[in-house]
Amino acid sequence: MSAPQSTHGTLTDSDSNRYLAVTHEVVNQPPALENYNLYEQDVALQEAVQREGAEKAKNDLKAFGALAGDSATIDLGFRANNNKPVFNTHDRFGHRIDEVDFHPSYHELMGIAFENGLHSSPWANPGKGAHVTRAAKYYMHSQVEAAHCCPVTMTFAAIPSIRRQPDLAALWESRVLANSYDARNLPDDKKSSVTIGMAMTEKQGGSDVRANSTLAYPVGDKGPGQAYELVGHKWFVSAPMCDAFLVLAQAPAGLSCFLMPRWRPDGTKNPWQIQRLKNKMGNVANASSEVELRGALAWMIGEEGRGVPTIIEMVAMTRFDCMIGSSAGMRQAVAQATHHCRHRSAFGSRLSDQPLMQNVLADLALENEAALAYTMRLARALDNQSDEHERLLARLATPVGKYWICKRTPNHAYEAMECIGGSGVMEDCIMPRLFRESPVNAIWEGSGNVQCLDTLRAIQKEPETLDAFFREAGEAKGADRRFDQFLAQLQNDFADISDFQYRARNLVDRMALVMQASLLLRNGNKAVADAFCASRLESSGGMNYGNLPSGTDAAAIIKRVTPVVG
Repeated sequence: MSAPQSTHGTLTDSDSNRYLAVTHEVVNQPPALENYNLYEQDVALQEAVQREGAEKAKNDLKAFGALAGDSATIDLGFRANNNKPVFNTHDRFGHRIDEVDFHPSYHELMGIAFENGLHSSPWANPGKGAHVTRAAKYYMHSQVEAAHCCPVTMTFAAIPSIRRQPDLAALWESRVLANSYDARNLPDDKKSSVTIGMAMTEKQGGSDVRANSTLAYPVGDKGPGQAYELVGHKWFVSAPMCDAFLVLAQAPAGLSCFLMPRWRPDGTKNPWQIQRLKNKMGNVANASSEVELRGALAWMIGEEGRGVPTIIEMVAMTRFDCMIGSSAGMRQAVAQATHHCRHRSAFGSRLSDQPLMQNVLADLALENEAALAYTMRLARALDNQSDEHERLLARLATPVGKYWICKRTPNHAYEAMECIGGSGVMEDCIMPRLFRESPVNAIWEGSGNVQCLDTLRAIQKEPETLDAFFREAGEAKGADRRFDQFLAQLQNDFADISDFQYRARNLVDRMALVMQASLLLRNGNKAVADAFCASRLESSGGMNYGNLPSGTDAAAIIKRVTPVVG
């Protein structure tokens, strides 16, 4: 057979290569963002750790940063999300088991979190920098995979509430704080470590937990520490394989808080039954469920009728973790976008060198740095609750920060995805997961309106909280004209409380901005602080990312946040 002919005659051997399967060389693509140290490659995080009093944990955080950025750890996050939990109502013999099966990768991530004290360290070893160190670890770990952090957070957050009932704390606390993870579905007395969940929401009430209809019947004596049987339903129970749950139910004297284990002390299954798993748009590696309580045995925590004040300490800590998690989602989005643009060229130059892209990337970086600065300052406040200023600041700064940071995350995730382009929409990239996860923290643990109302409630109940907030923000007075004007106008607007609730979002928006600006001006990078004040305090709001004014040192801001990998 004769060789194929070209228009110019017989093909040479080299010409015929174009008929082979190798059609092109892959060029102009970034390397995978993996095998890097999430701590050492995050300048803002390092600065925050030192600034907020956790410098002594530097080596520990470096080691954890290397683990979080390892390709094998990152792969666990993808595997956990690619394999949804599976619910089994009964075993093959017909026994009711209410068991949720997770992919092994989920359990490996849980093991990393618990072995590194993300659920326990500030309670087991309190002191200077304890909450700051734990927040830094949580910030890095949730960048790998956010969904499994839900039971980590609830276990962490349950301790203040459980400690309100010393006899129950004596039975449970050592196992809650154990730095190990035991996934077995066994009675809690057969396990050296346990996880704690929370069951508050019901169909008819949602955030209005005082509308709860679940009833608590005393088994014998009534009151704190006594046994009750709970009958009713819960509309939203995340991590239903936890070993016990803090539950709100109506006792004779009103809504009360209870500790409800999965198993009864005699080793039989406690009769609370999962109806189904929620089919969520995000947070898919974590199971969330609807349950019915059919006489489930539980023990009262705190005073009867004081369920909300008892559980609110747990809720405050879960809201704090929402702030960390959303800030972490921003950081991972910025890391992915800047890494991509550092390696990708278009129209004759690298994307990260092109002015319009620089404007967008720097703007995304500002959002992340401001969120981190706010969150880590609150972590220091939690480390110093014996100080009245810190206590008051934490009370007000928590709902303000939870509202603002979590609400800013979805559009931030989308914009970072757009920086990457079509590849950022593909499921083998982390960006779709970050995008689906981004609304979760804004909605869970109290939506935006709930946080604004809680902000007003704090101010009305303890006016000193607002004084503490403005005193803290005012530490930056004189550093920037735009800040001084913004702060003065905000303080002036609090003088009229005639329609407080109607204006709540506007006020809380500006409270968050003024605190972020204050922290950046006092402690942050000069280029970051200047750009933040120019774009958030001086220019009109509501614009898309990429509206930083001329004169912004975008290149310096981008350099701070870009991981140097490959």
